[in-house]
Amino acid sequence: MHQRVVDELGRRIVGSAWEPGDALPVEDVLAAEIGVSRGALREAVKALESKGMLHVRPRTGTRVLPAEHWNHLDRDVLRWKQAGDATALLRDTGELRRIVEPEAARLAARRAGPDDVRALHDALAAMEAAAAEPGRGGGYVEADIAFHRALLDASGNRLLGSLGRAVDIALEHSFLVSTQTPGAAAASLPGHRAVVAAVEARDAAAAASAVLAIIEAAEEEIAQSPALPASDDV
Repeated sequence: MHQRVVDELGRRIVGSAWEPGDALPVEDVLAAEIGVSRGALREAVKALESKGMLHVRPRTGTRVLPAEHWNHLDRDVLRWKQAGDATALLRDTGELRRIVEPEAARLAARRAGPDDVRALHDALAAMEAAAAEPGRGGGYVEADIAFHRALLDASGNRLLGSLGRAVDIALEHSFLVSTQTPGAAAASLPGHRAVVAAVEARDAAAAASAVLAIIEAAEEEIAQSPALPASDDV
């Protein structure tokens, strides 16, 4: 019940049902509209306040905050953005990857230990197995996410590792779109192999270059993907 109410309010905010600065309807009215108790509504409002989406102030009511206040790495916020503005989320994800992943690959080439390299190999093997079996697109995406998360972990920077886990939903959305182009999954494997080889060889420049090539190829696949509406421009 709690998550249902949080989702309902969150989707409305992301979907601009209420604009920044707008006050939410009176508690009794909103609770009756959603079909929940006032207590359940209050708990949901607290959850959204913690995500930076609402501001509660005595006597002035609960108001919607501008998007720059939101926690855009929050898993719920990412889900709502995926449903409400998929194109913007794809763009933001691509830009974040360009900023973060090449440097993470450089660090991984310098710092990765045997367990880190093994995790990359395991994820790559899972990607290869999924790509070899038609109809396992979901399995490929899951393995691809594991690969890029392992790369961030291999950087030895705990903040980067946490970032990878925080943006799982954004990566999943991006990979699901990019791999819809026929042959895209198999075509991405050489680039991922190049990343593993560069990390093992301790070649930081090659690792960064290989990751950037993967990101650029994914952006091209997204632009051509049948999963992307024709009117969207990423």
